[in-house]
Amino acid sequence: MEKREKLYEGKAKIVYSTEDPDKVILFFKDEASAFDGVKKATVRGKGALNNAISSMIFEILAKKGIKSHYIRKLSDNEMLVWRAKPYGVEVVVRNVAAGSIVKRLGLKEGEKFKKPLVELFYKNDELHDPLICEAHVELLDLAPLEEIPSMKEMALRVNEVLSRIFSEKGLLLVDFKLEFGKLPSGELALIDEISPDSMRVWDAKTGEKLDKDRFRFDLGDLLEGYREILRRMEGL
Repeated sequence: MEKREKLYEGKAKIVYSTEDPDKVILFFKDEASAFDGVKKATVRGKGALNNAISSMIFEILAKKGIKSHYIRKLSDNEMLVWRAKPYGVEVVVRNVAAGSIVKRLGLKEGEKFKKPLVELFYKNDELHDPLICEAHVELLDLAPLEEIPSMKEMALRVNEVLSRIFSEKGLLLVDFKLEFGKLPSGELALIDEISPDSMRVWDAKTGEKLDKDRFRFDLGDLLEGYREILRRMEGL
Protein backbone atom coordinates (compact mmCIF):
# COMPACT_ATOMS: atom_id res chain seq x y z
CA MET A 1 0.00 0.00 0.00
CA GLU A 2 1.55 3.29 -1.12
CA LYS A 3 1.69 6.17 1.36
CA ARG A 4 0.86 9.44 -0.37
CA GLU A 5 -0.33 12.88 0.78
CA LYS A 6 -0.40 13.85 4.44
CA LEU A 7 -4.05 14.52 5.22
CA TYR A 8 -3.89 15.39 8.91
CA GLU A 9 -1.41 15.54 11.78
CA GLY A 10 -2.50 15.36 15.38
CA LYS A 11 -0.67 15.14 18.68
CA ALA A 12 0.00 11.40 18.42
CA LYS A 13 -0.68 10.35 14.82
CA ILE A 14 -0.37 11.38 11.18
CA VAL A 15 -2.94 10.33 8.57
CA TYR A 16 -1.78 9.68 5.00
CA SER A 17 -3.79 9.00 1.87
CA THR A 18 -3.16 5.92 -0.28
CA GLU A 19 -3.89 4.91 -3.88
CA ASP A 20 -7.28 3.70 -2.62
CA PRO A 21 -9.52 6.68 -1.74
CA ASP A 22 -11.35 4.55 0.85
CA LYS A 23 -8.20 3.60 2.78
CA VAL A 24 -5.67 5.65 4.74
CA ILE A 25 -2.51 4.96 6.70
CA LEU A 26 -2.17 5.92 10.36
CA PHE A 27 1.39 6.67 11.44
CA PHE A 28 1.89 6.52 15.22
CA LYS A 29 4.30 9.22 16.38
CA ASP A 30 6.84 9.03 19.20
CA GLU A 31 5.22 12.01 20.89
CA ALA A 32 3.60 12.12 24.31
CA SER A 33 1.27 14.90 25.36
CA ALA A 34 -1.03 15.58 28.28
CA PHE A 35 -3.37 18.27 29.57
CA ASP A 36 -4.50 19.24 26.05
CA GLY A 37 -0.93 19.55 24.81
CA VAL A 38 0.41 21.66 27.68
CA LYS A 39 2.88 18.92 28.63
CA LYS A 40 4.82 17.41 25.72
CA ALA A 41 7.80 15.15 25.15
CA THR A 42 9.34 12.92 22.51
CA VAL A 43 9.46 9.30 23.71
CA ARG A 44 11.33 7.07 21.28
CA GLY A 45 9.51 3.80 20.73
CA LYS A 46 6.11 4.95 22.00
CA GLY A 47 4.51 4.98 18.56
CA ALA A 48 5.47 1.39 17.82
CA LEU A 49 4.08 0.22 21.17
CA ASN A 50 0.78 2.02 20.66
CA ASN A 51 0.50 0.64 17.13
CA ALA A 52 1.21 -2.91 18.34
CA ILE A 53 -1.28 -2.71 21.22
CA SER A 54 -4.01 -1.01 19.14
CA SER A 55 -3.58 -3.54 16.32
CA MET A 56 -3.84 -6.43 18.75
CA ILE A 57 -6.95 -4.99 20.41
CA PHE A 58 -8.69 -4.27 17.11
CA GLU A 59 -7.96 -7.85 15.99
CA ILE A 60 -9.36 -9.24 19.25
CA LEU A 61 -12.50 -7.14 18.90
CA ALA A 62 -12.96 -8.16 15.25
CA LYS A 63 -13.07 -11.81 16.33
CA LYS A 64 -15.89 -10.85 18.69
CA GLY A 65 -17.84 -9.17 15.90
CA ILE A 66 -17.06 -5.59 16.96
CA LYS A 67 -16.48 -3.42 13.89
CA SER A 68 -13.59 -0.96 13.60
CA HIS A 69 -11.76 0.91 10.86
CA TYR A 70 -8.73 -1.37 11.27
CA ILE A 71 -7.61 -3.40 8.25
CA ARG A 72 -4.08 -4.54 9.10
CA LYS A 73 -0.78 -3.54 10.63
CA LEU A 74 1.70 -2.38 7.98
CA SER A 75 4.91 -1.70 9.92
CA ASP A 76 6.15 -0.93 13.42
CA ASN A 77 4.53 2.52 13.37
CA GLU A 78 1.83 2.17 10.70
CA MET A 79 -1.58 0.59 10.31
CA LEU A 80 -3.93 0.56 7.35
CA VAL A 81 -7.50 1.61 8.12
CA TRP A 82 -10.72 2.44 6.33
CA ARG A 83 -11.18 6.14 5.73
CA ALA A 84 -14.05 6.96 8.05
CA LYS A 85 -16.13 10.06 8.64
CA PRO A 86 -15.34 10.85 12.30
CA TYR A 87 -17.94 11.91 14.84
CA GLY A 88 -17.18 14.76 17.24
CA VAL A 89 -18.13 12.87 20.39
CA GLU A 90 -15.97 10.65 22.58
CA VAL A 91 -17.47 7.75 24.52
CA VAL A 92 -15.79 6.96 27.84
CA VAL A 93 -16.42 3.80 29.83
CA ARG A 94 -15.39 3.77 33.49
CA ASN A 95 -15.08 0.72 35.75
CA VAL A 96 -13.09 2.37 38.53
CA ALA A 97 -12.91 5.97 39.74
CA ALA A 98 -9.88 7.72 38.27
CA GLY A 99 -9.04 10.88 36.39
CA SER A 100 -11.52 13.71 35.91
CA ILE A 101 -14.49 11.97 37.52
CA VAL A 102 -12.69 11.89 40.88
CA LYS A 103 -12.50 15.66 41.02
CA ARG A 104 -15.84 16.20 39.29
CA LEU A 105 -17.91 14.02 41.64
CA GLY A 106 -15.71 13.94 44.73
CA LEU A 107 -15.05 10.21 44.44
CA LYS A 108 -12.11 8.33 45.88
CA GLU A 109 -9.58 7.14 43.32
CA GLY A 110 -9.69 3.37 43.01
CA GLU A 111 -13.35 3.05 44.02
CA LYS A 112 -14.90 0.30 41.90
CA PHE A 113 -18.29 1.00 40.38
CA LYS A 114 -21.19 -1.43 40.75
CA LYS A 115 -21.58 -1.39 36.97
CA PRO A 116 -19.71 0.32 34.11
CA LEU A 117 -20.42 4.02 33.72
CA VAL A 118 -20.72 5.42 30.18
CA GLU A 119 -20.13 9.14 29.57
CA LEU A 120 -20.10 11.36 26.49
CA PHE A 121 -17.55 14.11 25.87
CA TYR A 122 -17.29 16.84 23.24
CA LYS A 123 -14.08 16.25 21.27
CA ASN A 124 -12.66 19.77 21.42
CA ASP A 125 -9.20 20.56 22.82
CA GLU A 126 -9.86 24.29 23.08
CA LEU A 127 -12.80 23.60 25.40
CA HIS A 128 -10.90 20.79 27.20
CA ASP A 129 -13.27 18.06 25.97
CA PRO A 130 -16.25 18.90 28.22
CA LEU A 131 -18.74 16.34 29.50
CA ILE A 132 -21.96 16.49 27.47
CA CYS A 133 -25.36 14.81 27.23
CA GLU A 134 -27.29 13.54 24.23
CA ALA A 135 -29.12 16.84 23.91
CA HIS A 136 -25.75 18.54 23.44
CA VAL A 137 -24.79 15.98 20.80
CA GLU A 138 -27.95 16.93 18.90
CA LEU A 139 -27.48 20.67 19.46
CA LEU A 140 -23.89 20.67 18.20
CA ASP A 141 -24.57 18.06 15.49
CA LEU A 142 -21.66 15.93 16.70
CA ALA A 143 -23.14 12.61 15.60
CA PRO A 144 -26.49 11.23 14.43
CA LEU A 145 -28.58 11.10 17.59
CA GLU A 146 -30.11 7.76 16.60
CA GLU A 147 -26.65 6.18 16.65
CA ILE A 148 -25.77 7.15 20.23
CA PRO A 149 -27.46 4.03 21.72
CA SER A 150 -25.46 1.81 19.33
CA MET A 151 -22.25 3.63 20.25
CA LYS A 152 -22.91 3.09 23.95
CA GLU A 153 -23.80 -0.56 23.34
CA MET A 154 -20.58 -1.11 21.38
CA ALA A 155 -18.57 0.63 24.09
CA LEU A 156 -20.00 -1.64 26.76
CA ARG A 157 -19.29 -4.68 24.60
CA VAL A 158 -15.67 -3.53 24.18
CA ASN A 159 -15.49 -3.13 27.94
CA GLU A 160 -16.82 -6.64 28.49
CA VAL A 161 -14.31 -8.21 26.10
CA LEU A 162 -11.24 -6.25 27.20
CA SER A 163 -12.00 -6.38 30.93
CA ARG A 164 -12.17 -10.15 30.81
CA ILE A 165 -8.98 -10.53 28.77
CA PHE A 166 -7.04 -8.04 30.87
CA SER A 167 -8.23 -9.69 34.08
CA GLU A 168 -6.85 -13.02 32.86
CA LYS A 169 -3.48 -11.26 32.43
CA GLY A 170 -3.49 -9.68 35.89
CA LEU A 171 -4.51 -6.28 34.59
CA LEU A 172 -7.36 -4.00 35.69
CA LEU A 173 -9.10 -2.00 32.96
CA VAL A 174 -9.94 1.19 34.84
CA ASP A 175 -11.42 3.25 32.01
CA PHE A 176 -11.01 3.98 28.32
CA LYS A 177 -12.04 6.41 25.58
CA LEU A 178 -13.49 5.39 22.23
CA GLU A 179 -14.06 7.36 19.06
CA PHE A 180 -16.56 6.42 16.40
CA GLY A 181 -17.18 7.15 12.74
CA LYS A 182 -18.92 6.02 9.59
CA LEU A 183 -17.04 3.67 7.26
CA PRO A 184 -17.23 3.92 3.44
CA SER A 185 -19.67 0.99 3.66
CA GLY A 186 -21.98 3.13 5.78
CA GLU A 187 -21.35 1.04 8.91
CA LEU A 188 -20.82 2.53 12.36
CA ALA A 189 -17.36 1.57 13.63
CA LEU A 190 -14.65 2.26 16.18
CA ILE A 191 -11.94 4.55 14.83
CA ASP A 192 -8.68 6.17 16.02
CA GLU A 193 -6.78 3.91 18.46
CA ILE A 194 -7.26 1.86 21.62
CA SER A 195 -3.96 2.03 23.46
CA PRO A 196 -2.45 3.06 26.80
CA ASP A 197 -2.76 6.62 25.48
CA SER A 198 -6.56 6.30 25.57
CA MET A 199 -7.17 3.94 28.48
CA ARG A 200 -6.13 3.48 32.08
CA VAL A 201 -4.70 0.08 32.95
CA TRP A 202 -3.41 -0.88 36.39
CA ASP A 203 -1.68 -3.96 37.71
CA ALA A 204 -4.55 -5.84 39.35
CA LYS A 205 -2.53 -6.80 42.44
CA THR A 206 -0.28 -3.82 43.10
CA GLY A 207 -2.33 -1.02 41.57
CA GLU A 208 0.71 0.16 39.61
CA LYS A 209 -0.36 2.45 36.78
CA LEU A 210 0.86 1.22 33.40
CA ASP A 211 -0.77 3.83 31.12
CA LYS A 212 -0.24 7.46 30.13
CA ASP A 213 -0.78 8.61 33.71
CA ARG A 214 2.88 7.67 34.15
CA PHE A 215 3.69 10.57 31.84
CA ARG A 216 0.95 12.90 33.07
CA PHE A 217 2.03 12.71 36.70
CA ASP A 218 5.68 11.60 36.46
CA LEU A 219 4.96 8.16 37.93
CA GLY A 220 7.72 6.28 36.16
CA ASP A 221 9.06 5.32 32.77
CA LEU A 222 6.26 5.54 30.19
CA LEU A 223 7.65 2.87 27.88
CA GLU A 224 8.11 0.43 30.74
CA GLY A 225 4.38 0.57 31.48
CA TYR A 226 3.38 0.22 27.83
CA ARG A 227 5.81 -2.67 27.30
CA GLU A 228 4.36 -4.47 30.30
CA ILE A 229 0.83 -4.21 28.89
CA LEU A 230 2.03 -5.53 25.52
CA ARG A 231 4.03 -8.32 27.14
CA ARG A 232 0.99 -9.59 29.01
CA MET A 233 -1.22 -9.33 25.95
CA GLU A 234 1.10 -11.22 23.63
CA GLY A 235 -0.02 -14.72 22.79
CA LEU A 236 -3.76 -13.93 23.05
